[in-house]
Amino acid sequence: MTIKITPCGAAKGVTGSCYLLEAQGIKLLIDCGLFQGGEEERNYDPFPFDPSEISYLILTHAHIDHCGRIPLLVKEGFKGKILCTRPTAQIARIMLLDAARVMNETYKSKLKKAERLGEVVNPPIYEEMDVLESFDLFSHPYLEYDKFYDLAPAFRFRLKDAGHILGSAFVEFDVGGKRVIFSGDLGNKNKPIVRDPSPPSTAQAVFIETTYGDRNHKSFKESKEEFEDAVLKTLYRGGNVLIPSYALERAQDILFVLREMYERDILPECQVFLDSPLAISATKLFLQNPDFFDEETYRIFKERDPFNFPYLKFTRDVEESKKINDIKSGAIIIAGSGMLTGGRILHHLKHNLWREECSLIFVGYQPKGTLGRRIIEGSEKVKVLGEEIAVRAEIYTINGFSSHAGQKELTEWLSHTERPKVYLVHGEEEKMNIFADHIKNELSLESFIPEFGMPIEI
Repeated sequence: MTIKITPCGAAKGVTGSCYLLEAQGIKLLIDCGLFQGGEEERNYDPFPFDPSEISYLILTHAHIDHCGRIPLLVKEGFKGKILCTRPTAQIARIMLLDAARVMNETYKSKLKKAERLGEVVNPPIYEEMDVLESFDLFSHPYLEYDKFYDLAPAFRFRLKDAGHILGSAFVEFDVGGKRVIFSGDLGNKNKPIVRDPSPPSTAQAVFIETTYGDRNHKSFKESKEEFEDAVLKTLYRGGNVLIPSYALERAQDILFVLREMYERDILPECQVFLDSPLAISATKLFLQNPDFFDEETYRIFKERDPFNFPYLKFTRDVEESKKINDIKSGAIIIAGSGMLTGGRILHHLKHNLWREECSLIFVGYQPKGTLGRRIIEGSEKVKVLGEEIAVRAEIYTINGFSSHAGQKELTEWLSHTERPKVYLVHGEEEKMNIFADHIKNELSLESFIPEFGMPIEI
């Protein structure tokens, strides 16, 4: 019985995750994410399949590079079922509405400039109404971990906890005696809030993400200590701390650590701003799903809010956000976007990046082509909101906060699958090559790097 798989995104790249699986006369997708980080124009390319022929979309988690093209898929004719866990469905809704808003605002901004220059700007790939229509296709009841679901005779699948963000999963397909696994994004071990990734089953083929296939992270304990040191040094020298953060998981991790610092009485009096409406909404959804927390966070949740403390202020309103820039000292500002590709963090950079007493703490991956990557690579000046700004603030890159597994965790996870065919996806090509050599040496596993649109038969 043949299983045909075609990568339709995140092939030799880290965004746009989407894989077409065909078996038993059924066509389904695993994820349907936006292309980001300099690849945005690819979102306008037609899907390499007919959306109306897709029966199911299995969503591993709600990061926008995994779910962000769902409304476009529906707009182009998809009428199947979207299958995922409860937190993934809830979080995807706020993520997609936010994506539509950002696309619309970006379009309006570009349009003004284009009209002056006589240029043409592509409209948003979807609007809020398309997002709302896609909500109707999320299937109820939501899926549970470790439970098999039948799609056809001798064709079933189950989700297992990927430990990446709240409700995240990897997918195991059993088709006619063959097992194929899609890792989705795998989580880093020993982090707060979410559980560690579950081990996979033995398999004939594994599609594994390689975002950090070239390196190991510091332990979360070490990274937390480094983070605390960076925050305290900045506050005591009279600066502000800027933390560009993804709204999901990373923002909640940072709040969790700052609350701990407050409760340990090591955080001096300051003002902490969660300056992201999306992160505020996501934090509320986390509190609605404590059954997906790890044991430690669930214990804290039963006693108090694990993400709140007296210095914290939520700023949804734009005017409130602008007032933060009047503060010259003693502010910790957590704002999106995590890759510095837009959002409120850019305004805070404009007011603080040139100040030596301030700091910019990166706690997430910065893909090639992004402003964050240029700053990390040592640019002395960068363009922010059309203005050239000197980079004088102290720059920290703390990778143990990553919600992605490092090389060691990826290898350990893969070792449970025994002797599968391994396909490396969702990573930059040079990192895939490093990981390929690593698993060949460590696990004696040969691996392949598929091309976009290249069908694979198993």
